[in-house]
Amino acid sequence: MFAYLVRRLLLIIPTLFGIMVINFFIIQVAPGGPVEQVIAELTGTATDATARISGSQLGETGSTTGQSTAGVQGDLSSKYRGARGLDPQLIADLERQFGFDKPMGERFLLMMERYVQLDFGESFFQDRSVIQLVVDKLPVSISLGLWTTLLAYLISIPLGIAKAVRDGSRFDVWTSGAIFAGYAIPSFLFAVLLVVLFSGGNFLNWFPLRGIVSNDWEALSLGGKIVDYLWHLVLPITAMAIGGFATLTMLTKNSFLDEINKQYVITARAKGLTERRVLYGHVFRNAMLIVVAGFPAAFVGILFTGALLIEIIFSLDGLGLLGYEALVGRDYPIIFGTLFVFTLLGLLVNLIGDMLYVVIDPRIDFEKREV
Repeated sequence: MFAYLVRRLLLIIPTLFGIMVINFFIIQVAPGGPVEQVIAELTGTATDATARISGSQLGETGSTTGQSTAGVQGDLSSKYRGARGLDPQLIADLERQFGFDKPMGERFLLMMERYVQLDFGESFFQDRSVIQLVVDKLPVSISLGLWTTLLAYLISIPLGIAKAVRDGSRFDVWTSGAIFAGYAIPSFLFAVLLVVLFSGGNFLNWFPLRGIVSNDWEALSLGGKIVDYLWHLVLPITAMAIGGFATLTMLTKNSFLDEINKQYVITARAKGLTERRVLYGHVFRNAMLIVVAGFPAAFVGILFTGALLIEIIFSLDGLGLLGYEALVGRDYPIIFGTLFVFTLLGLLVNLIGDMLYVVIDPRIDFEKREV
């Protein structure tokens, strides 16, 4: 097992490097980079989606306009859409400011060298470090990811077991229809429905619409803070969890059905054990192997990929919204810094999931053996 763990840890390095290379090349060659973003601001052609540059930055950049263009070789403005008529020296200063005065390969190697030292740089347009931005947004995303995953598991596992025990019954058929109907509804559409029904729409006004806590949260008692926090999470977590029930419930049901039909279950019943003892004393541990071991990966998947539209609908300022705004605004330090961190975390979580298989079922051994 130790040798397998070492191999997996070493495999993370080339995997992470390859993912960063591919994404770096794709994003770098995509039109509308940070230089174009500033040019659009300077020329007044920026749209709402790209107008994310602070006035101070624009002033610092624009202050170079009017400098002498002597000695500037070539018309740099021809490289960028909408830059014709701007001072070539200004374009050169912009390239230097964003690091585009170096070849692409050199930029990548310098970036990876910093990342190895856990230096993820400063945002191009937000005047803050990438780490600080991620730390500020992380509580919202952790809240959504953790509670959504726990809710999905706490409901889907008992429901899947009940469906397996009553396989083919009316309960099984009706619950399957309800589960897949919920799965077919996109989470963002279900979120809008919840807002209309329970958050000041045309019906009830039971839950808040914006934020993860109230404006007077700091003034509340400890119990009041907990209640207020959970009160704000009810609707977004419900909207996110509704789509995760189907897969997990059916996985649990199929795992139990597969185990229930095995010989050791028949033997346990023949020995006179109660159905409850057979189900939870023997079947549960084996059937839950895949489900429980997949918990870390499910949590990370929900944490980093499933909350963008939910964050927008409920005005939750989390990692999903941060990544979307960085991608639209071509804020490369945020894009690549978060990609590096999340990819590394995902690879480690996959390894943890494999280790959980061994913890849950010691019969599993990843070591290669001679036949």
